[in-house]
Amino acid sequence: MKLSVFGVVLGQQTLEEACAFLESKGVPAMEVGCGGFPGKAHCDPQMLLGDKRKLDDFVNTFERHHIEIAALSVHGNPVHPDPDRAKGYRDDFESAVLLAEAIGVNRIVGFSGCPGGSPQDKTPNWVTCAWPPDFQEVLAYQWNDVLIPYWTEATAFAKAHGIEKIALEMHPGFCVYNPETLLKLRAATNQMIGANFDPSHLFWQGMDPVMAIRELGGAIHFFHAKDTKLDIANIARNGVLDLKRYGKMNERSWTFRTVGYGHGMQEWNSIVSELRMNGYDDVISIEHEDGLMSGHEGLCKAISFLQQVLMTEEPSRMYWA
Repeated sequence: MKLSVFGVVLGQQTLEEACAFLESKGVPAMEVGCGGFPGKAHCDPQMLLGDKRKLDDFVNTFERHHIEIAALSVHGNPVHPDPDRAKGYRDDFESAVLLAEAIGVNRIVGFSGCPGGSPQDKTPNWVTCAWPPDFQEVLAYQWNDVLIPYWTEATAFAKAHGIEKIALEMHPGFCVYNPETLLKLRAATNQMIGANFDPSHLFWQGMDPVMAIRELGGAIHFFHAKDTKLDIANIARNGVLDLKRYGKMNERSWTFRTVGYGHGMQEWNSIVSELRMNGYDDVISIEHEDGLMSGHEGLCKAISFLQQVLMTEEPSRMYWA
């Protein structure tokens, strides 16, 4: 396994500064945001693809600091019911694919997206329960008429340009939010679709990440290291579907934390061990979204924590077996 950082947390630095910082911390890889919600602070694919000198400088910056580009991330909602917004996210995805082809990266990270509840809707509609019957009609429309056709087309485009893995983050608010929905989309399209496994979103939904890893097996294409602190008292009062803004941490049922501040080392040891047992021995990418820490402090603590947790060497021969 190798440690990575999702570069958005370093967005106030230049790419040169960000890579130098990661090199100084012994982090060998970086996940690069290049559109959608992560923005383009370090990477604007259209600009790079239109200027060979800038593209060469971009690639050379990583090489100079011995940093691997772990993935290009373009989290967006490509099936947004507003056609203009959907086009923006789709264009970002396609630009990321073309840039990945140009620099030899074969993995894209993003969201499945969420359509409206009907062709007439203007905003996304995330269904959270089975009844009244309208919701089943919404789900049928979203999956059969929008989501599956889009990702069938998008994976074909990506494959034609050398992409091998599209890692969709299982994120509430989008159609793919747990192992079941991830595997449903994968089965309906192809095996290029896999999970960007982020335990933080599973913790608050009540899932056990270890069991989720076992369920997904070889369908895990990427991994985000982010934690969640559950507030048991607030959950007891109001449950886990919490609409309060993230800044109201005392009032919320859960809040995102730096790894180790929501769950301890034993939990993370179990997660990492289960990943290896199920065939994922790849990048672990830190995503910082902790409202109690600066990005610098949270990132430094996460790096130190995970350097103790990750298994970076190949297993030894079982001489005792």
